[in-house]
Amino acid sequence: MRKQLSVAVVLTSAVGLVVTAQNTSVPDKYAVKVPGGLAFSEFRGYEGWSAISLSRNDNVVAVILGNPTMIDAYRAGIPGNGKAFPDGAKMAKIHWTPQPNEFFKEATVPGKLVNVDFMVKDSKRFADSGGWGYAVFDYDAVSDTFRPGTAAGTPPQGNDAKCGAACHLAAKAKDYVFTDYGKR
Repeated sequence: MRKQLSVAVVLTSAVGLVVTAQNTSVPDKYAVKVPGGLAFSEFRGYEGWSAISLSRNDNVVAVILGNPTMIDAYRAGIPGNGKAFPDGAKMAKIHWTPQPNEFFKEATVPGKLVNVDFMVKDSKRFADSGGWGYAVFDYDAVSDTFRPGTAAGTPPQGNDAKCGAACHLAAKAKDYVFTDYGKR
């Protein structure tokens, strides 16, 4: 009995050390928040959302994802039918540096992670920015962490939940959303 108890104490201690080591090795990305606004945690699970579209320029390649509320709204014809996206609709845009595919050099694939942009529709919380809240979280590969975007970033960020409102005015007729839902 005493031997079993000793083994249990050693195992419990070892498991505790492993859990502690796992919890302190890399800060949790879901703990990051844009001052005055959106938290990364509001978009938990974005990695598994459905694709809306792609985006590419000379500097980055991106995939734009939508939560089920956003995808359902697109499938219902929003914003082309003149209706606004419903509260709770969310988008994530993941940017990487472009690089040629290892096997097919003419194809561009994601390289290093640059940042993740988020949008959420909440007409009460963001009434003064067209009903949308925005956030950019820049990725630091050295520390494997995210931090809120800044005015020095690309694109420059005002570092609050309204940081994207001015840019999105150009798409006011489409409920401030630039991205079309690609035909499938």
